Amino acid sequence: MGRRVVIITAVHGPSAPFLTGAYDSLREQRLPDGWEWHWVIQEDGQGTEVAPHVPDDDRVTFRQGRSGGPGVARTLALGHADGEYVKVLDADDQLAPGALARDLAALESDPTLGWATSRVLDLLPDGTTAGFPGDPAPGPIERRAVLDHWAAHDYRAQVHPATLFVRRDLLVALGGWMALPASEDTGLLLALNAVARGWFSAEVGLLYRKWPGQATSQPSHTDAAERDVRMAVVEARARALHGLRWSA
Repeated sequence: MGRRVVIITAVHGPSAPFLTGAYDSLREQRLPDGWEWHWVIQEDGQGTEVAPHVPDDDRVTFRQGRSGGPGVARTLALGHADGEYVKVLDADDQLAPGALARDLAALESDPTLGWATSRVLDLLPDGTTAGFPGDPAPGPIERRAVLDHWAAHDYRAQVHPATLFVRRDLLVALGGWMALPASEDTGLLLALNAVARGWFSAEVGLLYRKWPGQATSQPSHTDAAERDVRMAVVEARARALHGLRWSA
């Protein structure tokens, strides 16, 4: 392993057509000499809708598995993550130019950093983009900073888990993504912040697609009773982990 960034994407049938845009954004990334990327696409299920949209590229691995939600699909994809860094890329999103190189540079230059995130723009159905206020200052993010902000702002983190770039050994040590029907990526982000310092890049790293079929737009995602339970277990895990400390 090493000298490789593994991009992990969970996908299901409705989001499969967006893989082309994600791939185009990945092909435009430029890494330092000696580095390469490997894209692992893991279908959440074993249907026939996704495979036709998977790019024909030796740098792309496509796998299928039992349906269990995006967290399960991403964690299964870890079995094919043959590099020292992992980058999340949802099937319907797109990387901004330079995102991989910036994340890599931040963690390569400081071994005390376990993970990185970056600024996000919403990609609207008409092709325009929109930002939102509240980004932290660029640079290091200290332990518990994300957890404290999230708890004080109605369970909204100041950095976006869809932009996560993380050391693979740390990701594996935390067990991958949480076993939740939603908020599994937020749960991982808070767990990472509980044990390791992170980094925030003020340059746009991701275009986050807004469309009717995305999971976060479904009524089940905002069901109050389930949301309260998800947030409770996410917070409890992060606070329990805070007593531990990761080191490279």
